[in-house]
Amino acid sequence: MNEHASEYEARMLEAFVDKLDKPEKGLWYANAFSKYDVNGIDSMRWKWSWWAFFGGIWFLLYRKAYAAAGGLFLLSFAAAFIPPAGLILWILTGGYATYFVYKVYKNKKLQIEAMQVDEEKRIEMMRILGGYNQWVVVIAVILNLLVLFGIIFAIAAGMSMESAEYQGY
Repeated sequence: MNEHASEYEARMLEAFVDKLDKPEKGLWYANAFSKYDVNGIDSMRWKWSWWAFFGGIWFLLYRKAYAAAGGLFLLSFAAAFIPPAGLILWILTGGYATYFVYKVYKNKKLQIEAMQVDEEKRIEMMRILGGYNQWVVVIAVILNLLVLFGIIFAIAAGMSMESAEYQGY
């Protein structure tokens, strides 16, 4: 790859990641994506991400990998009935979810390049189509707080009932 193509690729990836305030994120994704592209051939490989491990579906939604998020949701639902399957799926998500983000990047890049010849406009289009969904963070926080409050309420109600039984009511 020549220097111009390499610079163009780096700028497209930076626009997709949309982390101008955190350049290390762009570097992390560049390193991850380079593992998946082996001499122009896509190859699913292990690349650990704590964000993907703990975030799971939220990570994929945040990075606009909607089909992968839907698939993971279905797998998670099925795994809920098989206790060790949930843990295994959680670990696999941490190792492979970034690959699905890479696939989203490659698809968007191909679509943009097919529509636009001007490199600057391509990069701007990638910035618009790529990036992340901030709403996912808000929804995840709200839902997690609701679950936490539900657990606290259930524990408090259980303790109240035990106290009432103990007092002979």
